[in-house]
Amino acid sequence: MIIEKLIRKLKNDPNYKWESGYTAKDLLIISMSRGVQMLRGLYLKLFLKKSSGLIFMGKNVRVRHAYMLSTGKNLILEDNVSINALSANGITFGDDVSIAKDSILFGTGVIAYKGTGISIGDRTGISARAYFAGQGGISIGKDVIMGPNVQIFSENHNFSDLELTIKEQGVTKIAVTIEDNCWIGAGATILAGVHIGKGCVIAASSVVSKSVPANSIVAGVPAKVIKSRESI
Repeated sequence: MIIEKLIRKLKNDPNYKWESGYTAKDLLIISMSRGVQMLRGLYLKLFLKKSSGLIFMGKNVRVRHAYMLSTGKNLILEDNVSINALSANGITFGDDVSIAKDSILFGTGVIAYKGTGISIGDRTGISARAYFAGQGGISIGKDVIMGPNVQIFSENHNFSDLELTIKEQGVTKIAVTIEDNCWIGAGATILAGVHIGKGCVIAASSVVSKSVPANSIVAGVPAKVIKSRESI
């Protein structure tokens, strides 16, 4: 199949295969949609800090401070994605990264406190309605998959002084790291300062407030390690 061969070439993956049967009509609609997205992406590339490949951009995608956004090959930004790359390190996407519909990624929150930024590694897939607050820095590795509605926070409000409003007490930025080959379930929340090791599975709706060793299976509110993948 021509489209399958084309995707293999784009992804540099000779083993890539279609797993479902598609009609000629299905393939035509998919191809036309991707073609329009590619044209939008070509326009976006004019404003980026760096881009080494194709960008497929859906409808109503907003990219602010695009001069601080760097992309690898074959970036997919689906409909209504919002990106604000203003931050010390900007926002960086590796090769074959996909960001699904209605997701929000930003490097700076309150303008008085310039944030650190976000990096996402090769072949990582972010599902719909993700919310990544990169004020303290978010680093996501390669081959990470995420369900919808995942939230990642890298900044906390200070509140120890009872004489001042919380708003007046400033913030504390603490980086979040998610290493390679993790699966983050739908609705999971990852809080500032958390480091998730390679190969972890985070159950849906978990609230991860502490760091997690490699190959852990984690669940709960607050989340706890319930098993190691090494013992399965």
